[in-house]
Amino acid sequence: METINNITDYASSKYGNRILARTVAFQVLYQNDFNPDLRKDLIDEFLENELPEHDAIYQFARKLIDGVGENLDEIDSKLRRGIHNWSLERMSAIDRNILRMATYEIFYMDTPPLVVINEAIELAKKFSGKDSASFVNGILDQLEKNEKRK
Repeated sequence: METINNITDYASSKYGNRILARTVAFQVLYQNDFNPDLRKDLIDEFLENELPEHDAIYQFARKLIDGVGENLDEIDSKLRRGIHNWSLERMSAIDRNILRMATYEIFYMDTPPLVVINEAIELAKKFSGKDSASFVNGILDQLEKNEKRK
């Protein structure tokens, strides 16, 4: 199976690798949004194809995917408190899953919030509509300011 994400698009640094991990994790979360019963072995196969011979990035992507899945209700609750005149169900699945993943990383991991927000904006620019980057930025900025980190 050929990979979807060209690994040469990313720097070989730790941060470049995390960009790739976030991209692949987002793609799994997006697919899982439409197919919540997605089999773990299919997710593993996708990760192995997209992140060959990169155990650290594979583990980071897996942590994002599993973390969002295990904390989805709380993540969605945080997001609902952070969005006004909008709903999670009404927003695009792309934006919703970028926001879920970023919310998990901000509140459950040690990544600096500004880094997470910037990466979420970049994912929105790459995968979503023209207004999505500012939409994602606004929600995450507000959420980060108003919620407490664990």
